[in-house]
Amino acid sequence: MKKLIATLVAICLTILPFSACKNDDGKLTTVRLNEVTHSIFYAPLYVAIENGFFEKEGLKIELTNGGGADKVMTALLANDADIGLMGVEATIYVYLEGKRDVPKVFGQLTKRDGSFLVSRVPEPNFKWEDLEGKEIIAGRTGGVPAMTFEYVVNKYGLINGENVTLNNDIAFNLMGPSFEGGTGDYTTLFEPTASEYERAGKGYIVASVGEESGEIPYTAFTALSSYLENNKDTVKKFMRAMYKAIKYMQETSDEIIAESLLKQFPDTSLNSVATALKSYKEIDAWTTHMAMTKTAFDNLQKVMKNAGELSENVDYTKITNNTFANEIYDEIYG
Repeated sequence: MKKLIATLVAICLTILPFSACKNDDGKLTTVRLNEVTHSIFYAPLYVAIENGFFEKEGLKIELTNGGGADKVMTALLANDADIGLMGVEATIYVYLEGKRDVPKVFGQLTKRDGSFLVSRVPEPNFKWEDLEGKEIIAGRTGGVPAMTFEYVVNKYGLINGENVTLNNDIAFNLMGPSFEGGTGDYTTLFEPTASEYERAGKGYIVASVGEESGEIPYTAFTALSSYLENNKDTVKKFMRAMYKAIKYMQETSDEIIAESLLKQFPDTSLNSVATALKSYKEIDAWTTHMAMTKTAFDNLQKVMKNAGELSENVDYTKITNNTFANEIYDEIYG
């Protein structure tokens, strides 16, 4: 992961940042947003899209699925995206490689791991110690899903390669299909995939990784420093739409929210979408205040160090810009 980021930095050092495309759709400003994966874990974003919160701010969101934080960061560094929704670990890796136009986190969306541990068989009395001697598809090396999962199992005395096997060789978007094809005793999956697997009898949700791991800045909106500086009004509008969506979700029933999300998940049943929303609300997955805190950031660095992916602490202020999150939070919540 870190070698890949280093290569990307070398390629992109001389690329000049582009501004958001103005007025290409009437009076709307297009924002190219690349997301790490398409999941109900990011429901506030889709609520903002489907309920017109972005449009009311004069923005048109051009959404693409990166299929992994490394690929989202690739798009950001190559100016194929204006904003990336991804794990903060990717920003840390790039900063440590000396990127001049430093990517900065300007809005934290999720505050814990959004994956659920899925077993091949029902385990109503599951305990984490039950993973001893088992193989788990746990996400790619260097990614925050894999690091968080390793952090959790280590708490229970389970060490990869000794008394448990963490399969980190499978790409994020292939974890479900690989499990379905017979690899591993368990896998970690996000919603709505986890609930859909359970509904189809392909697997059984036995635990929430995020509930066990505690709070970390799991997924955040990130942009190059130059983009944030050159597009302040656009970023404020973006954050305003997101805060309105978060507030809307706090005040609206899961059933109504689920109906609006069906356009984003056309192959998923209404019941599965509502179930996924309920699951994420139960583990308190989403932020209300989108400013990333130093405490949360330091917790992430502990997780990264535990996985052997970070040798030195990064200064919180070097990769964070909370100006927009603080200003718009005060505006929306008073």
